Amino acid sequence: MHVHPVSVVGASGYTGLELTRLLARHAHVRVAALYSDRWADEPAGGRLPLSGELAALRYRPLAEAERADGEIVFLATPAEVSAALTPRLLARGARVVDLSGAFRLADPAAYPAWYGFPHPAPELLAEARYGLPELARAGLAGARLVTNPGCYATSIALAVAPLVKSGLVSPDGIVVTGLSGVSGAGRKASEDYSFVEVGDDLRAYRLGRHQHVPEIEQTVLRHAGACGPIAFTPVLVPIRRGILSSVALRLAGGARPADLEGALRAAYAEEPFVKVLAADKVMVKDVLHTNRAHVGVAVDPRAGVALATSAIDNLVKGAAGQAVQAMNAAMGWPETAGLDLLGG
Repeated sequence: MHVHPVSVVGASGYTGLELTRLLARHAHVRVAALYSDRWADEPAGGRLPLSGELAALRYRPLAEAERADGEIVFLATPAEVSAALTPRLLARGARVVDLSGAFRLADPAAYPAWYGFPHPAPELLAEARYGLPELARAGLAGARLVTNPGCYATSIALAVAPLVKSGLVSPDGIVVTGLSGVSGAGRKASEDYSFVEVGDDLRAYRLGRHQHVPEIEQTVLRHAGACGPIAFTPVLVPIRRGILSSVALRLAGGARPADLEGALRAAYAEEPFVKVLAADKVMVKDVLHTNRAHVGVAVDPRAGVALATSAIDNLVKGAAGQAVQAMNAAMGWPETAGLDLLGG
């Protein structure tokens, strides 16, 4: 069996660390290079519990990343960095799995408003394949450029898209609250994310301007055929990792709880990583350190709304694990490869 060399750019961030761990035990790949300015020239074994050749592999500076070793390059870098690196990597024949938002939106005109920069490679947006296999598997086979979904977008779209597609709820007037652990902000030294500031507190942020909003709307529209503007309140909670999303959707007609739950069960019956539970049984603790998503739905008949819930680990199903799953789908390998032993 051919073992494919892979590289991780941005390997010292939380997502980069998760990626390195997952790829180190993947039967179809070999980690050929790791890139990080923070840890340049340090051995990987000094930072992670690795063994053999991988433990001796030294981190390289990001300046060398455009010549990254490997057939497949994972970019765990800011969107502006990924947008600049990706065309160069593709030009030399590498496949790219980008974990930033650099290629998530189809409309290049949306980038200045939502990401703060004009897109330097708009011609690649049409080629990028969205790496959420449960909703976009058909486009992943053979993909040269995979754009990994955002963590909030993964959690919310998995709960919303099948319900909208079923016709049991309205695609308009969707209201979401997403609660995320602090690792979702990335690995950085900042007063706002220090223990004293975050502990014993809840904090709403980026109200009306979170960059995952257009991505969620685009994903639901593509899968379900319709999606109105989504009102999204992201909330920072004092846990290390995990996301719990709570979604209110207007009922269409006289939809019953069993109908809504049935729509979710039908959508995910064959999916190895998505489990449908009673809405009040969806908990972050049950998905931590796994590539699983737990989803559920209940009905509030008095208000005429469906209440959907979803839980994921933001660093695994919301980032690194999903990137590996999407790589597997692109390469024609079982989607569970390298992920099947993540039991939580």
